Amino acid sequence: MIRHYVCWLTLLATTQVLATDYSPAIPLTSAKIQDHHTLTRIAFGSCFDQQEDDRIFNVISNQQPDLFLMIGDNVYPESEAYDHSLQSLRNAYGTLAKSREFKLLRERTPIMVTWDDHDYGLNDAGGDWPLRSASEDLFEYVWVPEGDPRRTREGIYFNRTIGSGDRRVQLIFLDTRSFRSPLRSSPNPLITKYQPDESPHKTMLGYRQWTWLEAMLTQTADLRIIVSSIQIIADGHDWEGWKMLPRERLKLYTLIKATGTKNVVFLSGDRHSAGLYQNNDIASYPVWELTSSSLNKPLTTFVPKITSEPGPFRIGDNYHQVNFGMIDIYWENRRVVLSIRDSTGKSVQDTTINLEEN
Repeated sequence: MIRHYVCWLTLLATTQVLATDYSPAIPLTSAKIQDHHTLTRIAFGSCFDQQEDDRIFNVISNQQPDLFLMIGDNVYPESEAYDHSLQSLRNAYGTLAKSREFKLLRERTPIMVTWDDHDYGLNDAGGDWPLRSASEDLFEYVWVPEGDPRRTREGIYFNRTIGSGDRRVQLIFLDTRSFRSPLRSSPNPLITKYQPDESPHKTMLGYRQWTWLEAMLTQTADLRIIVSSIQIIADGHDWEGWKMLPRERLKLYTLIKATGTKNVVFLSGDRHSAGLYQNNDIASYPVWELTSSSLNKPLTTFVPKITSEPGPFRIGDNYHQVNFGMIDIYWENRRVVLSIRDSTGKSVQDTTINLEEN
């Protein structure tokens, strides 16, 4: 009894410390954008190691995007050992705050953020991770302004529509960590890591987020960008992705079709390589996914011999070097160009979408 009481006091003390002291992390504020602003260029990226080269932020800034989206693994804690104080994750944010190039980008460009597993705090973690609430508090302290609805509920999913008239862009940021059910491990982990799980009891987003998403898809928009930290359409690997919960992926596809929503584009990261994917069976028009990863930690830095990944739905090859993604919107002729950009800002692969045909 005494031991349990002492443990409870220790847990309470560490929780209170985290709730009032996030140092060395600080709020990473950015330039503001008005809801009536017409968006013509959106950059995004994932997987940034705060201990490595930060010059990619200068390259992105020179592209003069209206927005920059950070869609997960925005920092990497040195340790993911169980720690109530999340000190390693706090240290990672503290280091990111010292990046001169990132500071200059934030001063110039509005930034919108979601998380993936490493800035959630644990590799491949889902809703059963015991420190998820503490991690959400830290995330909101760093990225989410006071008064934002995310500070009043579980999960960091959010929506914003920018633009007016027939030039409205809806940005839907999903939270694929806070509520996700455990993945099904492969029986032979030396060959594959995970395998698809058809259980009807497993969820990717959780009930409340699914209900919210359905409401968001009924809102008026001329271009609808759905941000998922993990890949949605990609089907040729055994790592994390919506393919590992096929019923949930089908639910997403069915919801898009049932709501009749037009001009949907998926953005994703996580994979430490980039790619373009197209699925013609989700809606009455081809739905594209642009995966961009990594901003400074590409596959070539830790995999000595990269083999070709099977590419159902992928158009062209993966790009394994440093990269970021770009969405250029040409409202006059109702066209959108999705592109993968290299470390110099040059397009290495792109595709064009006609909004009037969707």
